[in-house]
Amino acid sequence: MSLDVSERLDRDGSVELRDITGFSDLILELRRYLDESQIADVIRACEFGMQAHAGQERLSGEPYISHPVAVAHILARMRLDHRSIMAALLHDVIEDTPTAKEHIAHLFDPEVAELVDGVSKLTQIQFKSKAEAQAESFLKMMLAMSQDIRVMLIKLADRLHNMRTLDVMRADKRRRIARETLTLYAPIANRLGMNALRTELEDLSFAALHPFRYRVLAEVVERARGNRKRVLDQVETALKGALAREHVGAQVVGRDKHLYSLYLRLRNRETTFSELTDLYACRIQVERVDDCYRALGIAHAVYKPVPGRFRDYIAIPKANGYQSLHTVLFGPHGVPIELQIRTREMDLLAEVGVVAHWQYPFTEQTAPGGTQDRAREWMHSIMEMQQRVGSSQEFLESVKGDLFPDEIYVFTPKGRIMRLPVGATPVDFAYAVHTDIGNRCAAAKVDRRIVPLSTPLRNGQTVEILTSESVQPNPAWLNFITTARARTSIRHYLKHLKADEAAALGRRLLERALTAYKLVLDQIPEPVWHQTLGDMSVASREGLFEALGLGEYMAPLVARRLAQEAGIGVDAEGLPGDQTHEALTIRGTEGMVVTLGRCCHPIPGDRILGFLSSGRGIVIHSQTCRNLNEYRKHPDKWIDVQWESHPEREFPVEIRMEAANQRGVLAQITAEMARMDTNIEHVTVDEKYGHTSSLVFTITVRDRLHLARILRHLHAMPCVIRVGRSKA
Repeated sequence: MSLDVSERLDRDGSVELRDITGFSDLILELRRYLDESQIADVIRACEFGMQAHAGQERLSGEPYISHPVAVAHILARMRLDHRSIMAALLHDVIEDTPTAKEHIAHLFDPEVAELVDGVSKLTQIQFKSKAEAQAESFLKMMLAMSQDIRVMLIKLADRLHNMRTLDVMRADKRRRIARETLTLYAPIANRLGMNALRTELEDLSFAALHPFRYRVLAEVVERARGNRKRVLDQVETALKGALAREHVGAQVVGRDKHLYSLYLRLRNRETTFSELTDLYACRIQVERVDDCYRALGIAHAVYKPVPGRFRDYIAIPKANGYQSLHTVLFGPHGVPIELQIRTREMDLLAEVGVVAHWQYPFTEQTAPGGTQDRAREWMHSIMEMQQRVGSSQEFLESVKGDLFPDEIYVFTPKGRIMRLPVGATPVDFAYAVHTDIGNRCAAAKVDRRIVPLSTPLRNGQTVEILTSESVQPNPAWLNFITTARARTSIRHYLKHLKADEAAALGRRLLERALTAYKLVLDQIPEPVWHQTLGDMSVASREGLFEALGLGEYMAPLVARRLAQEAGIGVDAEGLPGDQTHEALTIRGTEGMVVTLGRCCHPIPGDRILGFLSSGRGIVIHSQTCRNLNEYRKHPDKWIDVQWESHPEREFPVEIRMEAANQRGVLAQITAEMARMDTNIEHVTVDEKYGHTSSLVFTITVRDRLHLARILRHLHAMPCVIRVGRSKA
């Protein structure tokens, strides 16, 4: 039979535990919801933590164990289970002492060990920079959270206690920690629906970052408190009386807006110092959802609503599961009253978020799709994001971008609601529906009208995505998308697409180079490949092909190595005597590893040369390009190329025109170009000379014949004085 906790403390002589600041309060809190055997496990964990941290002190001079005890107390107030409390007491032993994860699992519980390990930073690996170390630690913690959300709850409690005791640190370190808290941990708490914890983190960060502004704002709010109470008492009395007359059981309370939210309103110029004293807020709590809407109508009958300030977060909850009705009323003397109306259960979820799952498990049954479900949905997106990003630092930036709370709500054609951040575009919407929809997004209809893919969406719009199998993600999309999911999906696709395209091009380059040695790529013996790849420190043939396509290795030199390993004689320059040159055929559809020089805009029919650029692949230039003189200094990187007889795409080309400076000329010219089956990608007015204008167009053509036909028709127009292709 397990000992009573009080007997355990007396019998085992745990006097040292009694002396730990806050430990007695922790035990009193735990007795409210844990049984004696679970509390005994907590005491055992605290004893171990105290021994592990023996001799360690905080900057304040307190024994280090006082910090884990304080973190455990924060979680105890949230009513978390005893394993979470044990993990909180041990959360620094892996990081700050020689204790191993396996030892914790052996002494206590594998589940406790996993929680402790998830919170611990990566201290055993050497990183190139502090930023990389922080990003790796955050990645580890987020992945652990995706397996068990208690990891993040422990970390948030740890950060909260650190913020409460920040005063003992140097000013620069205080600012760094406060900034990190404000940009990362407070938004995570918000995403998990933990409003009370979020607001405290924000106010503590605000005080550390801007102590003078914090103090001045606090004094202004405090001076206005007396007058505010009189106004709120009047509002509460009026609302309570009206609700009682309509037999709506409700509690009406005034509420204070926290200082950081007031500071943001000042900084964003939504209010002024003089108006701060007129900021009033009330909350109505009712029993049932339908009472929320009845209370709204009653409140609007008592005080007139401010137009355009009503928000229904019950019908359409926020991303973190938050539900409430928001409205603004013209209160007594015309002062604005911000009013929230919600059920008591919604109020609980708004304050503690996912923690309500431990405090009141019944809430999720009565609030389907609530905070717990939203948290799981978010963690699933975090896992998907991690699989697509290239590095931990990119992952950290993606998560930061995903934490901004401002949202819009749009609809699919079937009426499904999609939550997106403010500024989201149809491309963000497409990736929110499904990654494959985003990857094949060709066009978008917003409220049944075709719009550009970069168009910012607005609340209430219906969005339809038109897809095509021939479409692939465009790198230009990265310039206007806003969601982390879209950004990571596009980068992931393009990275693999570029690798595949580079490998295909590299294979063609090597096959061409091997013809000089009368070798066939697929017939080279395996031992030759093994030796060559080993000498070059390349892991595989595909890796070699990719490096060749990206211009990191020269195909003739690799061909020479293979020939030597195959026992084929070469001359002093590494080439056989009967070497023949065969130009590489360019189709124009090779993708990102074959690019056309923007200086000369080569098109089929032009005589061209290819230049191998490391990391980019082959850059194609016209042989008349003026930039060739600079490139000729590197003859080893030139490659003979030629156009395929019938390319499958259109190519951009720049033409310069001098036209009459008169009304309607540009419309006439563009209409003629459209008639000649060309697309205008860009147009600029270069110069104006009185009665004439110099225009520069970038248009798309199939080949030189198509361009010549367009120029001939343009030259025949009365308003065109001269026209021709721009010279590089």
